[in-house]
Amino acid sequence: MPETIATSLKTPQQPPKLPENVMDMFSLKGKVASVSGASSGIGYEVAIAFAQAGADVAMWYNSNPAITEEVDELSKKYGVKIRAYQCAVTDSKQVAATIDQILKDFGGHIDIMVANAGVAWTEGPMLEFSERDEDACDKAWEKVVEVDMNGIYRVAKHIGKVFKKQGHGSMVITASMSAHIVNVPQLQAVYNAAKAGVLHMSKSLAIEWAGFARVNSVSPGYVATELSNFAEKDQKDKWHALTPMGREALPREMVGAYLYLASDASTYTTGSDIIVDGGYCCM
Repeated sequence: MPETIATSLKTPQQPPKLPENVMDMFSLKGKVASVSGASSGIGYEVAIAFAQAGADVAMWYNSNPAITEEVDELSKKYGVKIRAYQCAVTDSKQVAATIDQILKDFGGHIDIMVANAGVAWTEGPMLEFSERDEDACDKAWEKVVEVDMNGIYRVAKHIGKVFKKQGHGSMVITASMSAHIVNVPQLQAVYNAAKAGVLHMSKSLAIEWAGFARVNSVSPGYVATELSNFAEKDQKDKWHALTPMGREALPREMVGAYLYLASDASTYTTGSDIIVDGGYCCM
């Protein structure tokens, strides 16, 4: 019979042994962290922050191999092991092979998985795009779903097996404020829908994995990354006008939420989402 919550939680997790100093609770020393979409933007800054916190880090990239030229220097700078792995999250076999290789390279365990790889919708209103070129609209729509939602599924499917075998793990998923609200003035139904799916996937996996791992998400607002380069200045001015803090975030301003959820400072936090949006969702 399928495992139920009642059977999976027959043996509850034991309270962890936590350090006395609160700053030590945020340390990642001795942990292995894996970060997808780590070649730039939020993923890159999260990977660097984790290295600064003492973790060995596996940085995933797909189409931007520049990170491969940095990892040796970064390893020396922070005194940890950092390696780069090319992986398309649209390919389940590649995801599985990448995780297997990381296990071999990092001593047989992965403690943290940040599922961050994503793409934006830049085509405007769905119907207008469809009327111009229906096939192109379908392909663009499918790409967003394949990367932003199904990519998370593929990573979760394979890292979940690792966490279950280990008996521990923390998965942190990049959702979006677009999972909570509908952005204006840009119209991006598929991106909003995919991120809403990711948010609920995170909560659902938190329940499924409660006996052996934690799953949480971070919902960034507008962040000054390559993902937002499609927007012209007048559009960004409208974003800023709708954001109480009046600006986009720096990617570095996201890392505190990820560090909290990855670290032992959050050992009783699962199924949660941290919105980091400059107040946008409050409006």
